[in-house]
Amino acid sequence: YGGGMGMIMQANPIYECYNSLLENDEHIHLIYMSPKGKTLTQKRAEELSKLDRFVILCGHYEGVDQRVIDEIVDEQISIGDYVLTGGELPALVLADTVSRMVKGVLPEDICFEEESHFSGLLEHPQYTKPYEWHGKTVPEVLMSGHHKNISEWKRIQSLIVFQIFQIYLIFPLTYKQLILQDQSTLILLSF
Repeated sequence: YGGGMGMIMQANPIYECYNSLLENDEHIHLIYMSPKGKTLTQKRAEELSKLDRFVILCGHYEGVDQRVIDEIVDEQISIGDYVLTGGELPALVLADTVSRMVKGVLPEDICFEEESHFSGLLEHPQYTKPYEWHGKTVPEVLMSGHHKNISEWKRIQSLIVFQIFQIYLIFPLTYKQLILQDQSTLILLSF
């Protein structure tokens, strides 16, 4: 009702589908992927990974009937300030972000604990072979085999990347101009 260009998914099929998942009047946490929701964060993904299970509802085109959202949806999550034709891709983003923190999905917890955003920082730069590529070499500390120095370098680089990212968010035009003029100076000042 109310006109508009896109189709809206009806309440009853969604409601019946959700109810078919319930056993013994249990409750399953239901997340609706929506640009109206809170933006997905690593912290929220970690919290969701501790749930026994949850259901993701994906709208398409104009979304779903508001009455079913009011009736069964526990929270709405967005993956950013833009609109897609449907909630399927955001649901995949949520599923991937959460599932990688579930025990047994990755070989060890360290596989996700040292990633960007998990600790509140962004990840350090990473390198692979060859040692030199287009005149740029792998930092010597990474070639040293000295684990303590490598760990310290990674931490410092994460802090630098984080600080640069914060500058970019707060002063995007200034940052772009500075980075083009003198990236090395900006990195040195980041200490």
